[in-house]
This record gives sequence, C-alpha cells and structure tokens, in this order.
Amino acid sequence: MSNKETKTDVILIGAGIMSATLGTLLKELVPEWEVKVFEKLETAGEESSNEWNNAGTGHAALCELNYTEQKPDGSVDISKAIKINEQFQLSMQFWSYLVKRKLIHNPKDFIMPLPHMSMVQGEENVAYLKNRFEAMSKNPLFKGMEFSDDHGKLLEWIPLIMEGRSVNEAIAATKIDAGTDVNFGALTRMLFDHLKAKNVDVKYKHSVENINRTSDDAWELKIKNLVSGNIERHKAKFVFIGGGGGSLHLLQKSGIPEGKHIGGFPVSGIFMVCKNKDVIEQQHAKVYGKAKVGAPPMSVPHLDTRFIDNKKSLLFGPFAGFSPKFLKTGSLFDLVTSVKPNNVLTMLAAGAKEMSLTKYLIQQVLLSKEQRMEELREFIPNAKAEDWDLVVAGQRVQVIKDTEAGKGTLQFGTEVITSADGSIAALLGASPGASTAVHVMLEVINKCFPEHVKKWEPKIKEMIPSYGMSLMENPELLHEVKTSTAKTLGLSASEKKELAFS
Repeated sequence: MSNKETKTDVILIGAGIMSATLGTLLKELVPEWEVKVFEKLETAGEESSNEWNNAGTGHAALCELNYTEQKPDGSVDISKAIKINEQFQLSMQFWSYLVKRKLIHNPKDFIMPLPHMSMVQGEENVAYLKNRFEAMSKNPLFKGMEFSDDHGKLLEWIPLIMEGRSVNEAIAATKIDAGTDVNFGALTRMLFDHLKAKNVDVKYKHSVENINRTSDDAWELKIKNLVSGNIERHKAKFVFIGGGGGSLHLLQKSGIPEGKHIGGFPVSGIFMVCKNKDVIEQQHAKVYGKAKVGAPPMSVPHLDTRFIDNKKSLLFGPFAGFSPKFLKTGSLFDLVTSVKPNNVLTMLAAGAKEMSLTKYLIQQVLLSKEQRMEELREFIPNAKAEDWDLVVAGQRVQVIKDTEAGKGTLQFGTEVITSADGSIAALLGASPGASTAVHVMLEVINKCFPEHVKKWEPKIKEMIPSYGMSLMENPELLHEVKTSTAKTLGLSASEKKELAFS
C-alpha cells in the first residue's frame, strides 16, 4: 500500500458539470495554476450530470411554473424567474465563448433549440397562466412569449397533447421558441476533454476517503485508488467539493463550522420514456405543467422532447422515488451516516415539518404503471401503456438547514457552502443546478478568491460580457448577447434547419 503525497494549487472532487465549469473558468483565468480532479466512477458526468439522470432542460424560467408564484391578490411574482433567466444567460455566454475559441466543438452535440411551453387545465389555472404571461411578456428577458387558450391554435402547437380533448375543456398554454434542450452529460465530457488538453490531471476510480486541515492551512485529502487499493495523500491550497449527493459527507469530514447544522434528504426521480417513434415525432417542445396542490416543487410534471445520442426522445415525469442512497452508485447507509450530533435536531425538525412530503413520497413509490399512465394521460389523453417504459433517473439530495423560516427547513435549490477563509467550498442541492453552473461557480470564485477577482475581472468580462450587469436593465446588451450566443451555439432561426436530427 502506497502513502505518497503530492501538492497542488486546486483540487476538484467529482467530475460533474460543476467541477468541469469551475476547472474551465480557473484555467482561463490562471492557466499556470495546477489543478487535479478526483472522481470515483470510470468517466466524467456519470451521476447527476448524466443525460439520463436529469431533465435536460436549459432552465431559463421560460416554462417552469414553480418559479412564478401567484400572490393572494391574483398577480404573479416573476422575480425568481428573472433571476434564474439572468443566471442561465451567463452559462450561454460562457459556452459561446468556449465554442468561438474552439476550446469545445460541435455545440449541436450538447445544445439544441427547442420551444419551452407551460400548459394548464381548469378555469383558475388558465386565469393564472394568462396573468403570468401578461407579467412576463412585458419583460425583455421573455420577449417572444405567446399565450393561447384557443383549441385550434393549441392543436398546432401541441397536437399530441390536444388530440382527443373536448372542445369545452378549459386549457391554455404559453410558448416561447427561445428554449433549449441541453445534454449536460455530453457538455461535461467535452469540458473534461478540454481540461485534460490543458494538462489538468483527472483521476478516475479514485475515491476521497477523508479531508483534513494541515498546520500550514492547506487541505490534505486521503484518496483511495479503487483499482490498485493504494492510499494516496494529496494537499491543496483550495478544494472544491462537487460530488453531487456525495458532497454532504465530504463537507462534514472537512469539519468546517459552516458545514454544521446541515442535513440532506434524498429523492430519486423516475421518468416514463416513449418507445413509439410515431408518438415521439408528434411532439417537439418541453411542456411543463403545474404541480398538484400540496405537492413539492420537484414534482412539477413535464413532457420533454430530448435529443440524446443523436436521437430524438420523449420523456414524461418526474415521479418521485425514495432510496436512502445519496448517489445512484451510493450506499444504502448514506442517509443514516449523514446524521451527526450537530445536525440531528435539524433533521428531526425537518421530519416533523415535512410529513406531507413523506406522505407524497410513499404514495409515489407505491404507484403502479397504470397509475403512472393515468397521470401521463392528463398530458396525452390517448397514451398507450405499451408505448412507454420506466427509467430511473438520478438521485437528488435536498438540503435541510436552519433558516429564518425555522429549524429544519427543506431547501429546494442550490447551496454553496464555503469556509470563512475561502479555502474550501462545497456545492449542495439540486435544480436548477447545471443550467446555472456558470453563475454558481462565479459565486465560488468571488467568495473564495476575493483577492484575485479585481485582476481577473477583464478576462471574466471577455468570457461573459454581461458579468456584473443586469441584462433586464440593459436591453441593448441583452439583444446583443442573445443574438451572439444564439448564432454561435446554432440556436438562431437560420441555423435550426441545419441542426435538425434525421
């Protein structure tokens, strides 16, 4: 057994989209820094970033109704939608920069233009969607959004969904052609190919067993080579924990005070996948519905056109499942071992407060295929069971923490935890996650390298022209950025025919 020790500038734990993004940003900002990556699986992007483990939606708040809450007076609050859209624009700009400089190639292999739609049923929901449309369509970020409650127009937009419906049914949809389908697995692999070309040392089948602070204020990682069984020790000035659901355990092992009083609750996703080509061809959009009353935000049903492995696919879901694992490849003891003396009260408080979530998960786990088909038929009235199979998607660990809202609050979103001195950072949480990876990693850079940010700012603005600015408040810049990124990434109207799959 070996016990060799190496020193480096930066260590990234986990070979997912977050580590790929942070590594790529740092290599552009300080190419002389030495970066190492440790991943316990055989290749990059195999957990949450994998194309079959997420919805592949470029989350820009164009269609996701859980980002636009209805107020008691009937008006719709679009502030969260604005925030998420602005964050997604940062990702688009950075990807465009990488393509322009030929640092990654063939954008059609990871991003495709695809309409984003919201669809609701019932008079009250139709009124809500119309109010949402009126609020959003006035904002330059959502330019081009259309609304219709006309059955004839909806039949043009979503024939698969409208076929077999009564003309008297109250139904409405919004549509915006500027949406995208993003293959985050393919993008992650592209970025790691680029990083390896930049001399980043990427070690697969290496598991981080422990993290300790050293007397010289560095971090020492105990790492097991899963092939040879050898133990290695690697030291770094800065460590980023981007291990998806596995991040919580590693954050706890670091011992930083900021990692205390934080827990995690795992939820798995199940999608229905269509295997009938004729059905698949009738749908060309991502259509998001509205979560049922009392259901958590993660349960928003959606019918997704996807482009995976150069093939058009159609998925519906998600249905929630439960496993105590924090990763698909994790351990059945993940949940139990994440409970520590410093977070046990937080976890118990969450358990008491989230009985409705527990009930929802139990109901979801017990659903038969026919019961799932009945939910699908709310979207596709004529759906046939023989056309659809089930696929288990990724595990997501929802963050539980003490907030102003109370002890043991379940957080639906992405959380960055950093030490006071910025020497270590961990990413926890789920959606909108990958879509806002660039925003999140810029947040890590600002928190962890404040002494360098001013010097790095010109380069950051070269990569991301709107950095530090609000696109909504700068319509000329917004137009320039959206036009440029659409052209570079092959998303503009003139490019769409060339990018269509056969």
